[in-house]
Amino acid sequence: MPETTPALAASVKILIAGGFGVGKTTMVSSISEVAPLRTEELITELSTGVDDLSGVEAKTTTTVALDFGRITIDNDLVLYLFGTPGQDRFWFLWDELARGALGAIVIVDTRRLENAFAAIDYFERRGLLFMTAVNCFAGAPIYTTNEVREALDIEPDVPVILCDVRDRTSSKTVLMALVEYLLARATSTAV
Repeated sequence: MPETTPALAASVKILIAGGFGVGKTTMVSSISEVAPLRTEELITELSTGVDDLSGVEAKTTTTVALDFGRITIDNDLVLYLFGTPGQDRFWFLWDELARGALGAIVIVDTRRLENAFAAIDYFERRGLLFMTAVNCFAGAPIYTTNEVREALDIEPDVPVILCDVRDRTSSKTVLMALVEYLLARATSTAV
């Protein structure tokens, strides 16, 4: 009897994006089944006047290139997660990180909703499907998903979900919502 080669799982590249300090590194770290690759550096006085630290003054590190993690959904699907840097001065990396991505998660912080517009605009202009994950920080204003959708002018079919990116189960729920959205869109365009 001839040996059969096991089928390879589909590999999907997903971006985890958003403004500075919204929880991108935390999400990749909470969900990755491998030790995540992080390119975090200490924030120094050289950031003064260059990076907007308002609302995240206690933050001491920043991603300067990317975060990377992996999660196996099942035998047929492996997600490769690429967290983008949040500061404006590192946005030149986004084009390279977005190459080959199937979709993105834009993480938002309700204390600084205005910081989400740049990431949302980026994906809309490039036609890359995305969803929005509202990271529920302690002490942050609480809004419904419909209120966030309206404030950020997000299309009705784009998923908006509340989450806590520190929690693996919550992060997995976000990833599964994105995968379901991508599959639904692929199915609807194939018909």
